[in-house]
Amino acid sequence: MQIAHLTDLHIRPRGKPAYRVVEVNMMLARALATLKSLDPLPDALVLSGDLTDCGLAEEYALLRSLLESLDMPVYLIPGNHDRREALREVFGDWPTFGDDPTFIDFAAGLGPVRVVGVDTVVPGHGHGALCAHRLQRLETTLAQAPDTPTLVFLHHPPFICGIEHMDKIRLLDGAEELQRIVAANPQVERVLTGHHHRPIQTRWAGTIAQIAPSVAHQVEFRLDPGAEGALVLEPPAFLVHAWIEGTGLVSHQVYVERYPGPHPFVLDSDYPGQS
Repeated sequence: MQIAHLTDLHIRPRGKPAYRVVEVNMMLARALATLKSLDPLPDALVLSGDLTDCGLAEEYALLRSLLESLDMPVYLIPGNHDRREALREVFGDWPTFGDDPTFIDFAAGLGPVRVVGVDTVVPGHGHGALCAHRLQRLETTLAQAPDTPTLVFLHHPPFICGIEHMDKIRLLDGAEELQRIVAANPQVERVLTGHHHRPIQTRWAGTIAQIAPSVAHQVEFRLDPGAEGALVLEPPAFLVHAWIEGTGLVSHQVYVERYPGPHPFVLDSDYPGQS
């Protein structure tokens, strides 16, 4: 079982780059082409928010047209750049769309694992939050399958990573309660997020919390306090989480852009491991 994880697509209307410099639509098309070239093909795809840049119905319609080319189920949650109303308008009949009337989430069994998506959006704000309703819904969902390895997807990371301007807009309200819920459910193999546009991971709540890089632009790597936020065009990438019997969940980072290779390993005669 393999689950692809793409995040922070920031789709724009045709002909409009994000932040005036990032050709996000082209970059998503390339990411999906890379995804479709994988052998074996992943069994499912999860998109963990910031599906669009401004939450416009036009942006969601373009995104849907790109996703409909995939031969796998696609699960999604919103991010702070998304608008639930427009997302429901375009994706309301999407087969994997959640059934909560207020928030956009999902829960599904995929072979030996389970995927659960949680909506952390606070309309009109960049940071994330989990209210009592969303926390209770997650706790109930996890209790339904306590013995099934589970991946929990959010948009906003629940931990401080050291990039100060992003930490200010992480998951703020409800993060401690989320930590309690995850720690009480040892079947949670990963807490997977986006939002920070960088590959980051830590040990959190007794499991691994992992931020996926964006398939568009990345956030500049700056750990110095007070640094202003900026975007950079580092190579885009996404994650593939593979369930391997006897090992468990293994996460791989897959780069999108073309690069030299593959080249065969030609060992020098002086290589000490050569028998």
